[in-house]
Amino acid sequence: MNAIKYSEERLMKVLLAPVISEKATLVAEKNEQVVFRIASDATKPEVKAAVELLFKVQVESVQVANRQGKTKRSGKTKGRRNHTRRAFVCLEPGQEINFTEEAK
Repeated sequence: MNAIKYSEERLMKVLLAPVISEKATLVAEKNEQVVFRIASDATKPEVKAAVELLFKVQVESVQVANRQGKTKRSGKTKGRRNHTRRAFVCLEPGQEINFTEEAK
């Protein structure tokens, strides 16, 4: 249903990468959610449509969080890492995305 609203080309650019970290694994086990890095201009409906299109699963809800880039120093020069945007995708009961199997 949602995939019709957006072009397939746009949906392919919305999800940048899955987040594989301790926190993401804990969230996945506890709340049955999957964490993705997403494009900075992506909306919740676009993320939902992209996940449903790419992984053939049903998405219940999407929460989005903006992360500020860390400030770093190298000698006298100050710099900052890029800001990132993450999506916490809650899947319908019984649905699962397994990244280790898809990589084969």
